Parts: sequence; structure tokens; C-alpha cells
Amino acid sequence: MAEDIILETRNLTKEFKGFTAVSGVNLRIRRGDIHALIGPNGAGKTTCFNLLTRFLTATEGQILFNAEDITNVPTAEIARRGIIRSFQISAVFPHLTVLENVRVGLQRSLGTTFHFWKSGTTLAQLNSRAMQLLSEVDLERFADTLTVDLPYGRKRALEIATTLAMEPELMLLDEPTQGMGHEDVHRVTELIKKVSAGRTILMVEHNMAVVSGICDRITVLQRGAVLAEGSYAEVSGNAQVMEAYMGTTTGVLEGAH
Repeated sequence: MAEDIILETRNLTKEFKGFTAVSGVNLRIRRGDIHALIGPNGAGKTTCFNLLTRFLTATEGQILFNAEDITNVPTAEIARRGIIRSFQISAVFPHLTVLENVRVGLQRSLGTTFHFWKSGTTLAQLNSRAMQLLSEVDLERFADTLTVDLPYGRKRALEIATTLAMEPELMLLDEPTQGMGHEDVHRVTELIKKVSAGRTILMVEHNMAVVSGICDRITVLQRGAVLAEGSYAEVSGNAQVMEAYMGTTTGVLEGAH
């Protein structure tokens, strides 16, 4: 049976004044997978993300989403089609409550005008959906907490909830566990696994423990090009990958932060 590919890039390339940040990248993201983009610093992971969400325009190559060419589709339209990047649209509002933040995400996805939100029924419906999303990320008991008072790891959970409010078909997570302590890393990893049900996730991640624990497939970038691709077992046993990360071809692919 043919693989069900939700997102594909063909020869995706980005040059900045003579410097090639992303070079001929061919990605194939399977529907329903958690797919990680990993690589040493400067490998081109973030540039790749910026190309996929059209924050940057590719120098050459194609991006296909559900088999449709979206290479030149405007950024706002990309989000409407269901490619949502967390930590981009979801810089949370610190002085709103946790519930209000998710409600803003829901209002965005409805594209409703301010006056429409003020109707009591609409607000009640939005509140009930917002609470559902908060329960998905284990934040119900923080619903009335001001966001500024949330611990760091919980803020990340809130960012994931506001991203879910936009109803993503493909969710892009940019280093979701960056800067977290062990306990928060574990919580957010479990959370990603939970919200991946029925969705596809593409994530940039430095923490190998996270990648090995939840990712179905991994693409390793080095100097803007694909170095290796496969399951964690395949990639972590690849001598070139070891060399790129560790400067050695022996040993274990540790948490290459």
C-alpha cells in the first residue's frame, strides 16, 4: 500500500547572499507520524521550518501539502489550510488567564470579529471548548491563573493548547522542551505523545531522549542537507550521524543538546 504522505518537499533550497542554509532537502512526512528534524547547530532546521510556514521563501524547490503545491501560498493561508506552528502564533498573552489565552486561539480559528465574541452564547461555547483543550494538556486547574504566574513547563503546555485551538492537521513544534528541567521535559514529552492522536507532528528537537521516546521517524540535517533518515534505531546507529554530532564514530548518540 502506498504511504500516506501529508507533507513533502522536493529539492527545497534556501540561499542567503551566497550562503546555502538549506540545500536540496527532500522530506516526506507520513500522516499520523511524529517526525523529528534533528542536527547539530547551524544544520538548517529552523530555516527549514521557516520555509514550510512561508516565513521565508524558498530559492528553489517545491512544498506539497496533501499533494497540493503550497510553495507560493501566503503565510496566513498556510495556517488556514491546517499547518500550524507552535511558539509562533502562540506567544501567549502574559496578563490574560490561561483560559482566556486558549479562547483567543479559538476566536482566531473562527475568524470572528470582536462584536461577535461579545455575545454570551458564543462565549459560553468558546469557554466550554477551551476547557476541553485545557484538559487535553492537563491545565484545567490552572484555567483562572494569570499566564504570567504559570511555571515555565506549564506555559509550554498552554502554547500547545493554543496551537490545538487552531485545529492543526499538521503541527510544527520548534524545540518544545528547550530550557526545561527533567520533570518538565518528561511532562511535555508525554503531552506531545497524547495530542498526536489523530494529528501529524513535525518537530525540531535537540534532546535525544525526547526524540528516541516518541518519534516514529527522524531526519538528520547537516549543513543544510539531509544526512540520514529513518527510525531512531536506524539513525542512532549511523556512523555519519555519530560523527556529525559527537565528532566520533563510536559511542552512543547521547542527548545532543
